[in-house]
Amino acid sequence: MNGWRVLSISGAALDGESTPQVRLLDARVSGLDESGLAVTAQALSRTVGTRCASRSYRFPLALVAWHAAPVGIDIERITPWDDAFAESIRTPTERAAGCSTQDGDRHLSSLWSSKEALAKALGDARQYDPRRLESPMVWPNGRSDPWRATTLAAAPGYVAWLCWRRCD
Repeated sequence: MNGWRVLSISGAALDGESTPQVRLLDARVSGLDESGLAVTAQALSRTVGTRCASRSYRFPLALVAWHAAPVGIDIERITPWDDAFAESIRTPTERAAGCSTQDGDRHLSSLWSSKEALAKALGDARQYDPRRLESPMVWPNGRSDPWRATTLAAAPGYVAWLCWRRCD
């Protein structure tokens, strides 16, 4: 796995449970273009020996996660968000909590990333409406049995989330 960096998983969601494996690849370090980054990430996810794998790309970075149970991962660049976008991704609970652009671009990027990671773990991310999918950001201690979630320290200027189903 040349060029891949292992990302550690920590937080209250763990409690000694089995956790996913996560790798980060920076195309700038590996000398890859955008297409090469995707091909390399796809190759890793095919070689890990499990059917539960997830990938996310935000050039120049790629994340790959795998686990014995369903897993989802997402990385997003922290970018400016407007109120219209915030409105389009928040649930009524998140709206009532006041989650908006006033919370900052990092917060909204993280909100979106957490929902993307969860939607991937649940199956096909395109099937989930973010206005109906509660963010793992609000789960007490990163848990919503049987699901777990945590942020990842991927790179400066980015937010990343990992969601997985607990192995029974």
